[in-house]
Amino acid sequence: MRPPGRLFVVATPIGNLGDLTPRAVETLRSADVVAAEDTRVTRRLLAHADVHTRLVSYRDANEAKLAPELVRRMSEGESIALVTDAGTPAVSDPGYRLVRAAAEAGIEVVTIPGPSAVIALLSIAGLPTDRFSFEGFPPTSRGARSALLAALRGADRTVVFYESPRRVVAFLREIAAALSDPEIAVGRELTKLHEEVLRGRASEVADRLAAKGPRGELAIAVYVTAAARDVEGENESEEMIRRLTTEGLSARDIAERVKPLGIPRRRVYEIVAAVRGER
Repeated sequence: MRPPGRLFVVATPIGNLGDLTPRAVETLRSADVVAAEDTRVTRRLLAHADVHTRLVSYRDANEAKLAPELVRRMSEGESIALVTDAGTPAVSDPGYRLVRAAAEAGIEVVTIPGPSAVIALLSIAGLPTDRFSFEGFPPTSRGARSALLAALRGADRTVVFYESPRRVVAFLREIAAALSDPEIAVGRELTKLHEEVLRGRASEVADRLAAKGPRGELAIAVYVTAAARDVEGENESEEMIRRLTTEGLSARDIAERVKPLGIPRRRVYEIVAAVRGER
């Protein structure tokens, strides 16, 4: 009887194929099976690396069903390399269920580290990284996003999100309103030909992205200070309204930006009028 195989969790490039490590290539070649989030994407990667290991589809839709089958195969001696479309498996991508099932079955789980959009952005964001957290993609509903951002006030750490080009400008404006317009860095197309990092206040970066039209995959790092606590929220919100007024925004635009904070529109107009000396 063959000894149990192993599960290799293999990080793959997030854009630049040159980031595929020699160790990752050797692991992909020596495995009996490569379990891939999208076999079409992984097939191109394997062709680039001259790897001919057979593929099996392993994605969110079939993870619960396929994980026990892959564990059985590893128990019978096969080694499996787990990959996602880009980056490190099980980090906002399928994988953790298979890792857990393999570990519970006594199968050795081996990491083959490499690219991660979270770490890539943190390393070049220019924000404090002694404490950070990863929140993945924010909720799609406005109410759930508002609740998430409210829970982060005063977190005293850098928080990383992923977001789509279609929603990023609105989300950055919600961040600005809910977290007192914090310092952020947005990474676009990291490691690719048109890599770009936009740094500044959330409202400023939102305006820049709105003007140019965001494209490509985006990661957002937000420095949430300890000072942005609920007890100070009202004063900080009013200060933000005053600052936006001095920057020349209309009362209507300011009211839309601070809407996630629940400030009455009439109160916004009163502050804007006071700053402008209209009353």
